[in-house]
Amino acid sequence: MDVVITYLCFIVAGFAAGGTWSMWKARNTLFAGVLLALTVLAAVAGIVRLL
Repeated sequence: MDVVITYLCFIVAGFAAGGTWSMWKARNTLFAGVLLALTVLAAVAGIVRLL
């Protein structure tokens, strides 16, 4: 189960990074900032789960 949770953390980080880029290009900086924070949190959670 730990592998699935770690994998999902990285998938969420990937989708959020794509959404951040899309929102940034659409000049929606508030939502881009929220998605960027989600991206960082998901990536850190995935890395911490690997350790």
